[in-house]
Amino acid sequence: MCFAAAILQQNDRIFDRLPYGNERSVSMTMSKAQKMKAVRTDRRTKMTWRRFRRYIPIYLIMLPGLVYLFINNYMPLPGLIVAFKQYNARKGIYKSDWIGFKNFEYLFTTNDAWVITRNTICYNLAFIVINTILAIFVAILLSEMWGRAKKAYQSLILLPYLVSSVIVGYLVFAFLSVENGFVNNAILPLFGKEGINWYSEPKYWPFILVFVSAWKAIGYNCIIYLSTLMGFDRSYYESAQIDGATKMQQIRYITLPMLKPTIIMLTLMAIGRIFYSDFGLFYQVPMNQGALYSQTQTIDTYVYRGLLQLGNISMSAAAGVYQSIVGFILILAANLVVRRIDNESALW
Repeated sequence: MCFAAAILQQNDRIFDRLPYGNERSVSMTMSKAQKMKAVRTDRRTKMTWRRFRRYIPIYLIMLPGLVYLFINNYMPLPGLIVAFKQYNARKGIYKSDWIGFKNFEYLFTTNDAWVITRNTICYNLAFIVINTILAIFVAILLSEMWGRAKKAYQSLILLPYLVSSVIVGYLVFAFLSVENGFVNNAILPLFGKEGINWYSEPKYWPFILVFVSAWKAIGYNCIIYLSTLMGFDRSYYESAQIDGATKMQQIRYITLPMLKPTIIMLTLMAIGRIFYSDFGLFYQVPMNQGALYSQTQTIDTYVYRGLLQLGNISMSAAAGVYQSIVGFILILAANLVVRRIDNESALW
């Protein structure tokens, strides 16, 4: 009995020690984990701070652009409420009478909504297709050139893009003027035709505007495609030449497939702005002639004329909201189509 009691007493002592030892080991393990976690957090903080200090110059370069973006794009957003009010300058924006969708109703009950929507979409679709094809064609031609001539052509082809729309308008006027225009006085007499009053005939202006847009924009788009072409691995073309491929075959089976992501991206960006027309092209080039409104009136020029010439701020705001919403829907739809065709080329 004494022996059994001694054994039980010894076991109780052992079991009494075990919890204390386990708690001590667990606490030691937890303290080590906390220390390791603190060390990792400290390392991450130091790495983040080092990375931030490394990119401080880039952040400083970005700062003016972000400030401009905020002031120009986000601060005016509360002004969208004007589209749903009958604006009164005495009452101000927020105290003007709320009229709901009446500004939109008036816009769509007139023929103006159909005209400006048709012109904006059709012109921009023509610009996207024609300018893209011409830009790719010229970029491929320039990529095959070498030496000083290539740099000279790159500079010359970019010049029209840098010219002001006002100057472009007067250049076009120099060609199309009824009395002193180059076309009426030098070209049409060669074919035995009389001069045309270009600024009173709307039927000619879709072709004139498409031509002027291509002449002005092709240089900028061409440089983008050319920079992409310069980054291609030349070994593909060398292998194709060894296999006996012609230049046309190289363009068809190597150049165009490799340009496909750039073409899709630029096209999607252009579709996103399909409801935003070149204001200078549609306002300055036709010289703001009322006889040409049926072919040159777009959403941007309509908003400008409604705001400054008619003084209807609410109507102009309604047209601007309509422009933004439809443009947003179009870019979502275009991106959805691209995602189904080629998921890797979609914007998101």
